[in-house]
Amino acid sequence: MNKHHPLGFWKDLLDKKIKKGKPIFVLAPMADVTDIAFREMIAKYSKMGEVGGGPDVMWTEFVSANGLCSIGFEKLKRHLEFTKKERPIVAQLFSSSPDKMREAAKLCKKLGFDGIDINMGCPDKTIEKQGAGAMLMRDWKLAQEIIYATRDGAGDIPVSVKTRIGFNKIEYKEWLSKILETNIPVLTVHLRTRKELSLVPAHWELMEDIAKLVREKTGDVKNGGTILIGNGDVMSVTDGKEKIKETGCDGVMIGRAIFGTPWIFNEKEFKKGKTTKEKLKICLEHTKLFDKKLGDIKSFAVMKKHFKAYINGFDGAKDLRIQLMETKNAKEVEKIIKDYLKSL
Repeated sequence: MNKHHPLGFWKDLLDKKIKKGKPIFVLAPMADVTDIAFREMIAKYSKMGEVGGGPDVMWTEFVSANGLCSIGFEKLKRHLEFTKKERPIVAQLFSSSPDKMREAAKLCKKLGFDGIDINMGCPDKTIEKQGAGAMLMRDWKLAQEIIYATRDGAGDIPVSVKTRIGFNKIEYKEWLSKILETNIPVLTVHLRTRKELSLVPAHWELMEDIAKLVREKTGDVKNGGTILIGNGDVMSVTDGKEKIKETGCDGVMIGRAIFGTPWIFNEKEFKKGKTTKEKLKICLEHTKLFDKKLGDIKSFAVMKKHFKAYINGFDGAKDLRIQLMETKNAKEVEKIIKDYLKSL
C-alpha cells in the first residue's frame, strides 16, 4: 500500500495561498450541473486564473468508476472532458469496489486530470444501493481500502476525499479520524449528515472542532497536514472568507450558489451584479455551449435547472421562464430570448 500522499498541484496552492493566510475557493462536484459547458462558463466569467478571479480548483460532476471500467465507457468518458481553461481540475469518482477505483484512477491519470476525489457523501439512492457514496460512512475499512487502491491507480496525482459529518446523525469524530489515517492531502467536509440532505442549514458551528481534529491527526497544514475544505451554504466568496476566518478551515467549496451566477468566484463582479440584458445573454451563451458540447449525450432538460436561476428577479421573469421551460433545444431558446431582448 502506498501511504505517501502526493500533493501535486495542491502544493502550489499551499505555497501561494494557504501559507500566506489566503483562503482557497473550489467548485463543487454536482451531477448534471458542473459539466464541461457550465465549467467553461464559470472559468470565463469568474476569470479563473486571473488576479481576483477563481475558482482555485474545479471539480467535475461525479462519475461512476464501475461505469468507466465497463464496455460502454466511451459515452461516460465524455462526462470527463475538460479544457485547459479549467485547470487545475479534479475528477470525482464513486464506487464501492477498490479494484474498479484503481482502474478508473489510471484512466483519469491518462486523461490528464490534476487530481482525483472520492465521493464518500452522496445520498443518492441509486449510488447508495451500490454501497458507494454516503454508504461508505458505514464501513470505514472499505473506505480506507478504496483510498489506497485509488492512490495506487493515480500514481503521482493527488487523491482527496469529500464526505459528510455523519450518516443518520452527527458523528464525525471516529469517521473522519479513520479517513485521516490514510494521510490524504485534502479533505472536504459537507457540514450536514446524509439524512439531512440539504434540508437544514449546514452545521458551520462544528467546523472549528473539525479543524482541530484534522490538525491533531495530521499536523499543521503549513507543515504537510491535510488541507481542510468546508462545504454547505457558502453563498459567495465574501461569505466564504468570513466562514474560513471564523472556523479555521483552509478553504470552501461553493455548490448551489453557482446556479445562475457563473461569475460568482470573481468577488468584484459578483458584488457589482449583472443587468437583465447581461444575464440573458450569458444564459443564451451557456445554452448554446451545452448544446454544442453535450447535446448528443445529455437531455436538454438539464439546462432547465439553470433557466430557473438565470431568469429571476426582473419584470416579466416568470412569463419568460415559463416559455423557456417548454423549449426543446438551443434554437428555440435563442428565439425566445432575442425576442424578449428586443422588447426591452
